[in-house]
Amino acid sequence: MSARITYRRIYEAASPRDGRRVLVDRVWPRGMKKEDADLDEWLRDVAPSTELRRWYGHDPQRFAEFRRRYLAELRDAHHREAAGRLRDLAAHDKLTLLTATKDADHSQAAVLSEWLAEGTR
Repeated sequence: MSARITYRRIYEAASPRDGRRVLVDRVWPRGMKKEDADLDEWLRDVAPSTELRRWYGHDPQRFAEFRRRYLAELRDAHHREAAGRLRDLAAHDKLTLLTATKDADHSQAAVLSEWLAEGTR
């Protein structure tokens, strides 16, 4: 992962090293008040489709296939604008992708972080 692009759970305290903090979940994190979120932007349209998210169910054994399907989704018309916005942010600022997922290493934030790092080299 690029030092300029990181990811973590939204429930963790913000750090001055975070740079721009962007929530990449489709639904608002359970139990999190918007005023406590300490984020710069919420790009729900970059999140996996509801169908893909439900299929995946955060099962680590399905992660490789989830990653493949999600990367394909990022190229479709529905995701293109939000994905472009993330690419723009990553090109100009340090970026922390936020997710409510318990296992951040097996989440869309991890996939996005890798995808963005490859595109900013």
